[in-house]
Amino acid sequence: MKQEKRPTRRQKLEIQAAGLIAGNWFVERDTREHLVLINRYSGKPRTIRRAVS
Repeated sequence: MKQEKRPTRRQKLEIQAAGLIAGNWFVERDTREHLVLINRYSGKPRTIRRAVS
């Protein structure tokens, strides 16, 4: 598993659009279809789907 990173500005906007608090999440993977997040405190993963155009 790759080390988690802090989200970029664009990623923060996507996280907020999903109804989450951007400061509580690290980004594990960023692909065209998904944004895989890891909670900063509990370590639980969450996936945000993107609209593929």
